[in-house]
Amino acid sequence: MRVVIIEDENPAVVKLENLLKDYDRNIVVVAKLTSVKESIEWISENLDDVDLYFMDIRLTDGLSFDIFEKVKINKPIIFITAYNEYAIQAFKVNSIDYLLKPLSYKELYRSLEKLKSLRDNLPSTENIPYNELGRMLMNMQKKYKARFLTKVGDHIKSIVTENILLFYAEGRTVYIITSKGNRYIIDYTLEDLIKQLDPEMFFRANRSFIVNISAIEDVLIYSNSRLLVKLNFKFDKEIIVSRDKVALLKSWFEG
Repeated sequence: MRVVIIEDENPAVVKLENLLKDYDRNIVVVAKLTSVKESIEWISENLDDVDLYFMDIRLTDGLSFDIFEKVKINKPIIFITAYNEYAIQAFKVNSIDYLLKPLSYKELYRSLEKLKSLRDNLPSTENIPYNELGRMLMNMQKKYKARFLTKVGDHIKSIVTENILLFYAEGRTVYIITSKGNRYIIDYTLEDLIKQLDPEMFFRANRSFIVNISAIEDVLIYSNSRLLVKLNFKFDKEIIVSRDKVALLKSWFEG
């Protein structure tokens, strides 16, 4: 298999190369690219010389999604990134999987094995749009957290995730608000939560809030090109989406 790595952090490139060698020493890394501009130029000249792309999201001169505006890539892509919020946007291009850093061999192995299995068992895979193949792989691999436990006095309650309208942090304490209007403390950080929540259902608006799409009543244009999220229940704090996440929220909200 001939692969291309698009990543601007050299330690991440070295780690991925080593993991690929552990998986299959016959894998050949034909190019290591670090920017949108360099990637566009290389892919334009070598489009048919690749079997699989690995891409980081944020590169030195922009997002890797900018590459697709200049060249059409008809080969599978695996995104490896530290940013969970780009998952939906990733599956609108030719991605087959979306792995979070720090990358582990176990995650990479599963992703490559499932791609191999699909190709072995579906002879016409080359004719399947890779965004659809990506959704198949995502459903096979990723199991999002279905319930959360919280302690109420001497009792332990189990809360179904889809019934949670909002996760928010106050200092080091993280709360949930349920569809019944109840508020509970859970023993997670927002950083841990966003890796375990379905990105089609939940969006991290800023450092303090993760909101369920079913809890949004309105989204208003706010000052300095930001957005204000209005909830469909009484809540005494403002949820403001920063400028760098405005496009992501619009894409997520649109579905």
